[in-house]
Amino acid sequence: MSETRTKTQAGTGTGTGTAPLRTVHVAVYDTYADWETGHTTAHLTQHGYEVRTVGVTAGKPVTTMGGLRIQPDLSLDDLRPDQSALLILTGAGLWDAGDELAPFAAKAGEFLAAGVPVAAICGATAGLARAGVLDGRTHTSAAPFYLGGQPGYGGAGRYVEADAVTDGDLITAGPTEPVAFAREVFARLGVYEPQVLDAWYRLFHDSDASAYPVLMAAEAAAATEGTDPSDA
Repeated sequence: MSETRTKTQAGTGTGTGTAPLRTVHVAVYDTYADWETGHTTAHLTQHGYEVRTVGVTAGKPVTTMGGLRIQPDLSLDDLRPDQSALLILTGAGLWDAGDELAPFAAKAGEFLAAGVPVAAICGATAGLARAGVLDGRTHTSAAPFYLGGQPGYGGAGRYVEADAVTDGDLITAGPTEPVAFAREVFARLGVYEPQVLDAWYRLFHDSDASAYPVLMAAEAAAATEGTDPSDA
């Protein structure tokens, strides 16, 4: 149910290890859009994932759009796909200000080439568009014209109007859909069983109170069985 790619399969094991990778990396940079990954990281952490932040330079604080300071856990140069279950790229004003964040888009391409999922929301999709990452994959963003104005973008034919889209290892979403973005991440990593994921989305996106008992039943079943709630 949870991410099934193992260290052995990713090329980091000794040939005998089978422990699934449970580390998710979140790219952080100045003007990081705070609200876009809150649901994703909070619920991943609650379900046994370790969330680590990645900046251009490890230990050099960045300031989010909301004024929070984050000290990255590791540098982008030290980030390896075979040590990660997922790379998350959030929106930021810097994506639209130039190519300062281009190395993060390049790292996303490296992850995808290695078969490791990437999730990009808001302005990060523009960075992937300029890097050519979206051209051969179904994707979404803020609006078609937003990506259409990005130099080097050739993926207009694969653009879809949707709250969030998953195409293989790539997840994309627009700036107004942080809950749908989280839903796609959870589905890709197998954090919840389908019926539980549906209830999670209905509760957090639609404020559907009828979904709450479904989530509580899943949590209770997991506690009784002594398992991760994601396996309920």
